[in-house]
Amino acid sequence: MCFEYDALPPDVPADLRLPRLAGGAAAELLELTSADGTVFSASLAQSPEGSGPGVVVLPDVRGLYRFYTELAERFAGAGHQAIAIDYFGRTAGLAPRDEEFDYMTHVRQIKVDQLQADAATAAAALRERTGVRDVVTVGFCFGGTMAYLAATNRDLDLSGTIAFYGALDSERMRGFIPMPLDNTQNMRGPILGLFGGADPGIPAEQVEQFGERLTAAGVEHEIHIYPGAPHSFFDRSFDEHAQACEDAWRRVLGFLAAQGVPA
Repeated sequence: MCFEYDALPPDVPADLRLPRLAGGAAAELLELTSADGTVFSASLAQSPEGSGPGVVVLPDVRGLYRFYTELAERFAGAGHQAIAIDYFGRTAGLAPRDEEFDYMTHVRQIKVDQLQADAATAAAALRERTGVRDVVTVGFCFGGTMAYLAATNRDLDLSGTIAFYGALDSERMRGFIPMPLDNTQNMRGPILGLFGGADPGIPAEQVEQFGERLTAAGVEHEIHIYPGAPHSFFDRSFDEHAQACEDAWRRVLGFLAAQGVPA
């Protein structure tokens, strides 16, 4: 897993928050129906002053729990409509997920096309409820891998992809989902990839190879590695990585500001 169950996302830098929403915007738990009739949960955080692309948040392997609901609220507090989705409506019913949730039993039942259909449903709900036109995915860990794979799906009509420490070539996941490192030629940019330099699961040489393959494929991208940062550094409790967290927020919000058009 990416974060401990009681982890919380770091605050958006003060100068990037909407003054009226300094603490974030309260999220609404939704039940959405995917293309195959599956009902799944999502947390929608609306920003009354949202002026840029909307965000579909793809969580880590735990699915929809407090960290990602609060992360959606942070995006809303920074002026971006946001919705975080759960992955497990087909096999585990509705979320949010608690600390005892046996997520790995369900992770291996995920099918990429179904997850992308759920992401498309969430993007449609975000557009309908908030009026945004452009949508960017933001994924973490397993969700980062899913974000890279979503960048290969033209039908999702994404304006960009952001991934925090998404696995690029994982023996644990290879065999039940495609690997981003093998699919760069099918990706569409722009892509922002953020990695921890002390993440043993994503070696620096893999990240370098990923960037080289994106370049060879003509995919617009930015890759940044935070030296000494672990796999799940984007966590408020990691005081020693506060600078990396702030920089990551600035890169993410700067990337969003450069995409799409105001709502």
